[in-house]
Amino acid sequence: MAVNLLNLTFSELEALVRDELGQPAFRAAQLWQWMWQKGCRDFAEMTNLSKDLRAGLAQRVGIVWPETVRTLVSRDNTVKFLLRLFGGALIESVLIPGPGRFTQCLSTQAGCAMACTFCNTGRMGLERNLNLAEILGQVLVGRRYLEDHGLDPLKNLVFMGMGEPLQNLDEVLRALSALGHPLGLGFSPRRTTVSTVGLPEGLEALGRSGLALPAVSLHAPNQELRARIMPRAARVPLSELMACLDRYPLRPRERITYEYLLLKGVNDSLDHARQLARLLSGRRCKVNLIAFNPCPGIPYQAPDQEAVLAFERLLWDKGLTATLRRGMGLDIQAACGQLRAQAASVDSGPQMC
Repeated sequence: MAVNLLNLTFSELEALVRDELGQPAFRAAQLWQWMWQKGCRDFAEMTNLSKDLRAGLAQRVGIVWPETVRTLVSRDNTVKFLLRLFGGALIESVLIPGPGRFTQCLSTQAGCAMACTFCNTGRMGLERNLNLAEILGQVLVGRRYLEDHGLDPLKNLVFMGMGEPLQNLDEVLRALSALGHPLGLGFSPRRTTVSTVGLPEGLEALGRSGLALPAVSLHAPNQELRARIMPRAARVPLSELMACLDRYPLRPRERITYEYLLLKGVNDSLDHARQLARLLSGRRCKVNLIAFNPCPGIPYQAPDQEAVLAFERLLWDKGLTATLRRGMGLDIQAACGQLRAQAASVDSGPQMC
């Protein structure tokens, strides 16, 4: 089984080029640029490499993207990919349109172990973690789609798809490190967000890396309610989570985003808004409000629009920055909490490790 070069960091690629292929180190930079910046998968097209080197690479290694099984396009131009990975695992990745740009929602696991009661992905359970090639391969698929269809460029990345990123910490950090390489995808940490239910050890490692800002899936203003709707995440007491976030290293003007999913009759009252305002008072943060996106088999309802606006208004009155995230891709089950990779039939996946 050949090595997928996309699963190597730049330093790992340099070592392979130097130690196993007997080539000068600058060849790694050329390869890296072809793979990530130019999206090339065929060594024969890498014209600044010698023919002997290209032939040797083709015999010993490969460049394998996730396989696109299905592409769905929403009425609002959201694009959802069903992707097949090595061994047949399925994930979903979403392109979200914005003014002059797209944002891509990346998955870090096939399934999710957190089992939040309002999340379609959580109903799948966890199949396995994704590796660097599978995480950033989604970016290559998304960028190629945008280029082929003459659409706006991909500018932002949010690790908010399937899975809990901090439960796949090592590969997520490898992926974040690779993202910023100037000869590669070239994404700034300021354009990259990692969404998490809040795992202190992972948050501390992410903070030390300086590679991305966190968006914390809070969804409740007190420990009791959080334990009811997010029982596994709430194993970390809310007081401990908030203390960890208070220590998170922030640059000037940076803030932590708190995501709050509004569930009708569960966490959307003005009293809940007051509790949330007290919890976040004095903290460098902003609140991202999300109305629940219905999924078959999940026993919640979306809140009334009046309740959502009243909730937002109270937070502003209490001095917090709060925004409403508009549900995108609802008609193709691509909105927040709706991802659940499914296909009628699946062949074996690409044979690369």
